[in-house]
Amino acid sequence: MIFDKEGNRTIVYQEDISLPAFVENLSKAYEKIKNDHIVVNLFSFDKLTSNDILEFLEISRLHKKSGKSFVLVTDKLDYDDVPEEISLAPTIQEARDIIEMEDIERDLDL
Repeated sequence: MIFDKEGNRTIVYQEDISLPAFVENLSKAYEKIKNDHIVVNLFSFDKLTSNDILEFLEISRLHKKSGKSFVLVTDKLDYDDVPEEISLAPTIQEARDIIEMEDIERDLDL
């Protein structure tokens, strides 16, 4: 697992492992990055389904409760295919934009 820290954001890249193993490793490493906004880059997975994305639901809920953003990055799924509680972006730049928008919403108590 590779962590790329950018200010108050951490982009997580996965190694060449299965999705369940990646989610497990992310959960174990969560304490190290829990104070940052988290972007999870899933581009190296050849195939993803909406059920695969549900693997991240628990950690996404936990992270968002703490007032931080959690965004998954993949272009293999459509926004309509995932639950509303999961933020999904097709590019890293759009994930950054989502974090900025969510920061503004939190500042305005929306």
